[in-house]
Amino acid sequence: QVQLVESGGGTVQPGGSLRLACAASGSGFSIGAMAWFRRIPGQQRELVARITTDSSTNYADFVAGRFTISRDNAKNEMYLQMNSLKPEDTAVYSCNVLGVTDFPYTVFEVWGQGTLVTVSS
Repeated sequence: QVQLVESGGGTVQPGGSLRLACAASGSGFSIGAMAWFRRIPGQQRELVARITTDSSTNYADFVAGRFTISRDNAKNEMYLQMNSLKPEDTAVYSCNVLGVTDFPYTVFEVWGQGTLVTVSS
């Protein structure tokens, strides 16, 4: 069974930076695409950034060059470096992973529990 644990959330002033991490634990699987989503209070969950196994990336328009997604395949970890944070970035950030188990090769999708990012002066 795959479990995801996020870390790195917290409170930061506008213009500040945070680095989120997502670690996948367990055995008997291979990780595919990984992504960060966020849910702003009162709104639907939205994609922030996604990264494939070969580190191709795509970002939501609102990121506008401020965030960088990366991964360490050897560690089954993913990161989100967030710079120039704005109050409107305040949200619960969750990691999402697609993967496949070892035989019988079942595709799965797993969500982390989420980590709160608060941008406030």
